[in-house]
Amino acid sequence: MRFLANENFPGDAIEALRCGGHDVTWIRTDAPGIADAEVLNRAQRDERILLTFDKDFGELAFRSHLPATCGIILFRIKAPSGIVVAQKVATAIASRPDWAGHFSVVEDEPIRMRVL
Repeated sequence: MRFLANENFPGDAIEALRCGGHDVTWIRTDAPGIADAEVLNRAQRDERILLTFDKDFGELAFRSHLPATCGIILFRIKAPSGIVVAQKVATAIASRPDWAGHFSVVEDEPIRMRVL
């Protein structure tokens, strides 16, 4: 899958996804400090699913009417380290093939999805 990781996404999780064969670009290295709206525009333009810990993207996504090729995965998980976050992220991503076209919230147990 093709992902765009927000600036706040941990490097360990990005590396885990890349090792799993996913195509992941990262705002922290590609365009640090850009506004949330521009991050969302990049995800839309590049047809990537946005990975974030930032709750503000929910409202932005529904206002911008993202196309079905995009999606947003908001992680609301507790983890003591980047390595644990990486394991939880990789497990969640591998659990479903239908992230595109949805605003998803991944918590420690449930995954909630809503069509964009």
